[in-house]
Amino acid sequence: MTIQINTDKNIEGNERLESYLKSLIEDELSRFNEDITRVEVHLSDANGGKSGQDDKECTFEVRLKNRQPIAVSSSDKTVEGAVNDAIEKAKSSMDKIFGKLKQH
Repeated sequence: MTIQINTDKNIEGNERLESYLKSLIEDELSRFNEDITRVEVHLSDANGGKSGQDDKECTFEVRLKNRQPIAVSSSDKTVEGAVNDAIEKAKSSMDKIFGKLKQH
């Protein structure tokens, strides 16, 4: 599974953030590892430099082998919260596609 992290100009996409997010995504989506070819993560700050409620946005595009890609979005006050919510939405979508058979 290839994971690509993209950030807008308002979110600092440093190595620490990228490493943390890749590790989190790999762990959370590991049971679908054989079915996923690529995950693209797009992070943005809707309000730019201003603060705001739920202004950090995360869009996940999960590319699956021999199936249509899945796209989910989430907003939260932190990047981590938005990413975690998007991961849960992606897992829920894949559970529907692949059934509950892959759960441990």
